[in-house]
Amino acid sequence: MAQKDYVSRGRTPQKNNKKAPAKKPQGKRQAKTKADTSNNASLPWMRLVVVMALLIGFVIFLWSIKDSAEQKVDSPVTSDVIKNKDDLPELPEEEWEYIKSLPGYEVEVDVAEQEKSDKRYLMQCASFRTRSQAEEMKATIAFQGLESQIRPSTGANGEWFRVILGPFDTKRDAERAKHTLRKVNIATCQIWFWNL
Repeated sequence: MAQKDYVSRGRTPQKNNKKAPAKKPQGKRQAKTKADTSNNASLPWMRLVVVMALLIGFVIFLWSIKDSAEQKVDSPVTSDVIKNKDDLPELPEEEWEYIKSLPGYEVEVDVAEQEKSDKRYLMQCASFRTRSQAEEMKATIAFQGLESQIRPSTGANGEWFRVILGPFDTKRDAERAKHTLRKVNIATCQIWFWNL
């Protein structure tokens, strides 16, 4: 089978069923062109006249506004306005009673005294395997203004070093110290009853 070369073959001729447009006579075309150019020449002059008329009208409008604005600014204040200002009553002086009554005022509050018990509170914050870790925790607690102790204890698991605070007379004092230590991220403290 032979291959066909479609590119070199070119296009097939097409039949043209359309009729060619009729040619117009040259005389009419030239006459129409002369009329168009005369209209085009008068059009820029018309535009220029309209723009100038609008510009002059705008300037006149601005001039009329300027005169009316100057009249409003220059007009003196009428005497009616001044009379209305004088008709207002004078402001009374305010008297505050609490200024006089506060210096001699005392508040009495009944505070129930806490019952003192024989029990004392101690707070254990940590328990470490090495003494150096316990000393480090003791230093952190000392920076908060609290005094702690390191107590060694020996048990079934070996030797431990406990960091304790106290003794505190009331549980409220122990809670206050516990909240102080929470500010520096020491949240492992526990309050217990201990006998010294």
